[in-house]
Amino acid sequence: MADDKQGRDKQADDEERRQQEREVEEARTRADEAEPIPNDTVEQLDELDEALETHDYPTTTDDLIEAYGDYEIETQDGWESLEEVLGPTDNQTYVSADDVRSRILGRIRR
Repeated sequence: MADDKQGRDKQADDEERRQQEREVEEARTRADEAEPIPNDTVEQLDELDEALETHDYPTTTDDLIEAYGDYEIETQDGWESLEEVLGPTDNQTYVSADDVRSRILGRIRR
């Protein structure tokens, strides 16, 4: 390509197009990522949040209920134990504290 204004303009346009394509690809890739857990969730989960952070993963619903079933969680209907929130669900496997938080939030924000 010639080193003239037209060549430089084409090169700049090509680079801009490639940058837009990279941004679209990154957005597609990040669409599968979990949303960050809002700070107010930590307040809802109170002491349970800290316990979840130090728990060993992977873990199951049954393991969590056995270990933390009495912990209270603030819901739309008041306070409920972890056992009341997760007990009615199938025994799932969780790979991280964020995974558990997401499940709990899904159950209390109906």
